[in-house]
Amino acid sequence: MEDEKGFVIKDRRRFDDWGEVKPEAPREEPPAKPQEPKPEAKTAEPRQDDKAQEASTEQPFPDLNFATFVFSLGTSAMYHFGDFPDPATKKTERNLEAAKQTIDILGILKEKTKGNLNDEEERLLESLLYELRMRYVRETAK
Repeated sequence: MEDEKGFVIKDRRRFDDWGEVKPEAPREEPPAKPQEPKPEAKTAEPRQDDKAQEASTEQPFPDLNFATFVFSLGTSAMYHFGDFPDPATKKTERNLEAAKQTIDILGILKEKTKGNLNDEEERLLESLLYELRMRYVRETAK
């Protein structure tokens, strides 16, 4: 009979069934931070490429919370209404089906979060949904 070797299962969990640290648990060392390159002495002005790269990396994203999430969905709907040009083609296009789908997603979000939002979040979602729904009605009537 041929000796088959499969895979080996090794329990590497650090805690036992009662939440206590196992004495034989391997200690995980945090990975070493990569060393940053040492700054070179600057004798000339930074190149234009360096300035553009710094400007693009210095724009942090806003904190993600319920309001920014809802606003991003609202902005997506407005994009599909043709309010903003496509960043790649620079053309403004309307896609009412995509706008309707985004509005429907916001409606589902309102329904599923009912009773779990504070007053401010509820008013934000309600007013955004109202505005987008009215906009959709106006756009489809054209």
